[in-house]
Amino acid sequence: QLQVVESGGGLVHPGGSLRLSCAASGFSLDYYAIAWFRQVPGKEREGVSCISRRDGRTYYVESVKGRFTISRDNAKNTVYLQMSSLKPEDTALYYCAARSYYCSDSRGSYNYWGQGTQVTVSS
Repeated sequence: QLQVVESGGGLVHPGGSLRLSCAASGFSLDYYAIAWFRQVPGKEREGVSCISRRDGRTYYVESVKGRFTISRDNAKNTVYLQMSSLKPEDTALYYCAARSYYCSDSRGSYNYWGQGTQVTVSS
């Protein structure tokens, strides 16, 4: 079965850090771009970050630049999202998704989606 599975979410105080993981099973991430999206109830799913396969470029939504870092470990078939200086507005259900080679703004172009991991930033 081809799937990606997120982990690493939790409850953290403002200013704290978390590292999310996106692990693939049934296929190799070597040929895929991996993106992180987030969603809060009543709002559209928002693209947060992406790492392309072909050229290794990384992308971030403006609101997380300088605070989040995306990286990949091909040996572990896993992509990470290191989140620092977390704010209450970062609270959301975080999803990872995979598509071939290049990152895209189009949510519909991603072939594999995980079930999400909840991140809550609260004092």
